[in-house]
Amino acid sequence: MDVELVHIGFGNIVAMNRVIAMASPNSAPTKRTIQEGRNKGMLIDMTNGRRTKVVIFVDSGHVILAALAPETISGRLQTSRVNPVMKPEPSDETDEF
Repeated sequence: MDVELVHIGFGNIVAMNRVIAMASPNSAPTKRTIQEGRNKGMLIDMTNGRRTKVVIFVDSGHVILAALAPETISGRLQTSRVNPVMKPEPSDETDEF
């Protein structure tokens, strides 16, 4: 199983294969979930002091706050799936002449 890492702003990266859902932070149930995560020590704030635009729920029960829009994050995920980073391969060249 490959791990898909996606940049979510300010040098922060999330393993997208662990993400269950992304939600807007404006609804009352999401605000309650954020507070519960904070109380349990399961809240990860990756906003760098900016306004939270997305709340990411992961399979470990952690709640992640990010300052990027969910559309931006999903767009980055789609881009990484279309244009995966080239993995280094052993060189075909040898030093022998």
